[in-house]
Amino acid sequence: MTDLAHTVPAGLDGIRADLENLYKDLHAHPELGLREHRTAKKVSDALRDFGYEVVDGIGGTGAIGILANGEGPTVMARADMDALPVRERTGLPYASTVTVTGDDGTEQPVMHACGHDVHVTCLIGCARLMSQTKDAWRGTFVALFQPSEENGDGATAMIDDGLTSKAPRPDVVLAQHVLPYPAGYVGTRSGPFLSAADSLRVTVHGRGAHGSMPQAAVDPVVMAAMIVVRLQTIVSRELAATTPAVVTVGSVQAGTGPNVIPDSAVIELNVRTYDDASRTQVLHAIERIVRAECEASRSPRDPEFERTATFPPTINDEAPTRRVTEAFAAHFGDAAHTMSPIGGVGINLAIQDAVAAANLLADPLYRAQADPARFTRTFNPALVERLQRRRELPTRGSGLGRYDDGIVLIERALDGRVALPPAAARLLSDGAWSRVAGRALGATLGRTLMYGLRPEHVRTPERR
Repeated sequence: MTDLAHTVPAGLDGIRADLENLYKDLHAHPELGLREHRTAKKVSDALRDFGYEVVDGIGGTGAIGILANGEGPTVMARADMDALPVRERTGLPYASTVTVTGDDGTEQPVMHACGHDVHVTCLIGCARLMSQTKDAWRGTFVALFQPSEENGDGATAMIDDGLTSKAPRPDVVLAQHVLPYPAGYVGTRSGPFLSAADSLRVTVHGRGAHGSMPQAAVDPVVMAAMIVVRLQTIVSRELAATTPAVVTVGSVQAGTGPNVIPDSAVIELNVRTYDDASRTQVLHAIERIVRAECEASRSPRDPEFERTATFPPTINDEAPTRRVTEAFAAHFGDAAHTMSPIGGVGINLAIQDAVAAANLLADPLYRAQADPARFTRTFNPALVERLQRRRELPTRGSGLGRYDDGIVLIERALDGRVALPPAAARLLSDGAWSRVAGRALGATLGRTLMYGLRPEHVRTPERR
């Protein structure tokens, strides 16, 4: 495995320019789910050029490339291709200006805002390198390009269209996702990693009337408002503090004018959970709250519930994850990390450890230097909260006050006048350091601070 891990990536420098051009092209020409015709053609054409057996049009726009290379395991690598209905405002020379007509007839901007252009580029590069190094490995490599991940129906569409009969059964399936980490950072995690996601559309019914005669109506707007407020108590009051979950109401729609009470309101919400027990509990709680509020409001009809999308949690198998982790450690060294679970629930990005000093400043905008070597573990963000709870640092109400508090805390830590909690001290004692710049909001403090946080500046607290 060590030889293969070095042999295959050795050709990367020779194709890097081509991959960069491909990425820019894909970024400038994003396509929504199940409309990835241009992207799928570029993928299929590239795979054929690399000597793959290509099957395209699976589930509409999905494609696979099969590279059989003798007896051995079958490894499948997957990338998603679709973009999002988002207007790009990056100002990049290759920024998307694409607009399309949506399913509802409205004009929609399109952008690769979730990194699928990167995913496609990386898998194309991997497929090319695998084809160039066939003497170094044996088995079958399958590159799978999935449509419509954002809508949650692309993988199902490929399976329903006979994917299992068109591709060899894999021994392992590998996937990747870009995240807001420093450039050069790679990470793996065994077990639960990405949360399950359920999207629901709830319709509540009232009785319409003129706005001047609310007594003649059953107002679905008030009903929906009460439901939205009550939904916020599910996570905060019905789940244990150690159970990660998120309930987000993303859309509330009702009525067409200011002086008419409508007949109905539509609430769209999203749920994130990590296990079946909490998922079931949260979904049941949503239905219970909606039905109870409708009854309390004298709704003339039962509410309607529609599950618009469902994603299971991502749970990485231990054995293959361990092998990938070992290979990453051998190749990337200190840039390879074990990651925390993410996905809208308890997000604890490792980058937070690096920019923790900026996080201490609470309200200021912050930016850390884009040097992967400096995005290493330093302050734990929980340090501030712990110190404030112990009354070792005053917390003032204004943003400027919190900015000053952050500076004071950093200064006290640097000269040893603050005894850090043991966990935070251990994070600072691993020989790593970072430089973090914090820039204050407001013209009254428009200056930049930059601190080099080094372990020799930190005093481990004595046991009490």
